[in-house]
Amino acid sequence: MKLLDGKALSAAMKLELAEEVRQLTSSTGIIPHLAAILVGDDGAAQTYVGNKVKSCAEVGFKSSLIQFPNTVTQEEIIQKIREINTDDSIHGLIVQLPLPEHISEQKIVEEMAPEKDVDGFHPINLGKMALELPCHLPATPYGILMLMQRGGVVTKGKHCVILGRSHIAGSPMSILLSRKSEPGDCTVTLCHSRTPDIRKHTLQADILITALGRPGYVTADMVKEGAVVIDIGITRVKADNKSGYRIVGDVDFEHVAPKCSMITPVPGGVGPMTIIGLLTNTLSSAKNAANKR
Repeated sequence: MKLLDGKALSAAMKLELAEEVRQLTSSTGIIPHLAAILVGDDGAAQTYVGNKVKSCAEVGFKSSLIQFPNTVTQEEIIQKIREINTDDSIHGLIVQLPLPEHISEQKIVEEMAPEKDVDGFHPINLGKMALELPCHLPATPYGILMLMQRGGVVTKGKHCVILGRSHIAGSPMSILLSRKSEPGDCTVTLCHSRTPDIRKHTLQADILITALGRPGYVTADMVKEGAVVIDIGITRVKADNKSGYRIVGDVDFEHVAPKCSMITPVPGGVGPMTIIGLLTNTLSSAKNAANKR
């Protein structure tokens, strides 16, 4: 069994990104700049945004963190997004999800300039992805593609089963892995809450990708021998430790791992690569800005 170590790969790729940033800045004077909007005081959201800001510093990006209280209005966030859209010094923008119930996530995403939507959630980016046109790919699927490619996962002609159909992970993963590309050329089955007998499908998977947010859902009897398993699920569960919680995935790692040819850990698998996807999109945006000068 080979561990697909996203933490180690992300560290190596940050060094590569840092060198690209140095070259870009040296030749154009442009420093990639990522802005993040955070609403409320949710501990998990603050941690996620903090990791992104820290990663920006590690590769030589500028970063700006704009924080709003939970009582912020939708119009106030939209106004800030419009300001960032027209600020040529900012190349990427993310709005940390989820947002309070009185704010429409869709409307917020649609207000973002597609070229600065480095999370890859804007309808224009998702549409271009489906048409195989240049765009910002959704950060998590993009990170997974890089992890698969660098980890030596063979996808051509394989049967990939994906659990979960969210627009953030499962649905775009199904599109990307069915494209005529590398990684890609998979036959893809997309399972969800209305799929009968999910185990029947997972047992046929050469590559199993889970994006459910249901701790330990995938058990050993659901995975065939030699499968590649990629666990996108991230859930905080209570634990008797300093933080009071631990991070677990959708896969019962202890019992599933021995059956796998390759598997991602949680934490330390997909999570760090999501940030690489985000940074790569931001650098691409900065390069595009330099080319337009």
